[in-house]
Amino acid sequence: MTVREIINETTNAFEAAGIPSARLDAEVLLAFALGRDKLEFFKNPEMIINEEQLSSFGKLVIRRMQGEPVAYITGFKNFWTFTLEVNKDVLIPRPDTEIIVEEAIDVAKKYTSNQIKILDIGTGSGAIAIALADELPKTNITATDISEAALKLAQRNAENLGFKERIAFRQGDLFEPVNDTFDIIVCNPPYISTGDYETLSSGVKNYEPAIALLAGKDGTEFYERLIYQAKNYLEKNGWLLMEIGAKQEQGIYKIIGQSGFYESVETRKDYAGWPRVVKARRK
Repeated sequence: MTVREIINETTNAFEAAGIPSARLDAEVLLAFALGRDKLEFFKNPEMIINEEQLSSFGKLVIRRMQGEPVAYITGFKNFWTFTLEVNKDVLIPRPDTEIIVEEAIDVAKKYTSNQIKILDIGTGSGAIAIALADELPKTNITATDISEAALKLAQRNAENLGFKERIAFRQGDLFEPVNDTFDIIVCNPPYISTGDYETLSSGVKNYEPAIALLAGKDGTEFYERLIYQAKNYLEKNGWLLMEIGAKQEQGIYKIIGQSGFYESVETRKDYAGWPRVVKARRK
């Protein structure tokens, strides 16, 4: 079979199964099976794929048809300007999370001192911490996670991308592993309610770690702990930045207001127009 035939056939099968981005998934998985860049397919769509290669590709297709995310199948996911290793111990980094990176960079660049300190809570694959280390070379960055397995993966990503010496990794829940204060605290927390969790796609619910998704009955359990505890770890006028769910803005503002610890509360929308990041400055 030719590349064109395989991609068209697989795309049709994925679409029939209700898989989003069917053609892209087919291209990515075929490129992974062949050990090639998928751009080669555009240059040579009549490339012949032999039986052995087709068999390897077929096994990947079966996994995708069963709902397994492409990133877990290939073991990699693009984020910011680099490629991260991912596995089932961590959430797959989403493009929307790049919004909190953009906001943190903007806040950091307003500091007159270059030696600012940033804390990334729940670092997962290390995506946010590594992006900030790349964009803000003179900052001191600490990254924490409650999961030992996730932290090991984040450390491996930092080492592979050349940031091993730039990021201090600490294991523990929320602020347990740190005893310092920071200019900026960033966090992409669990924010799925128990009710909404049941409605998630099988690709998320059956494969991605529940500990990184679930946040109690209302989906705000983690935010409450984070907002109330962060004030003890923020420098005066330091900033707390949190990624939020699309419908959580009002609830997060309420928690921030009730705490009485913050001012200059703002929301940054993502490129689809949904509230994505809330930031607040410690009084």
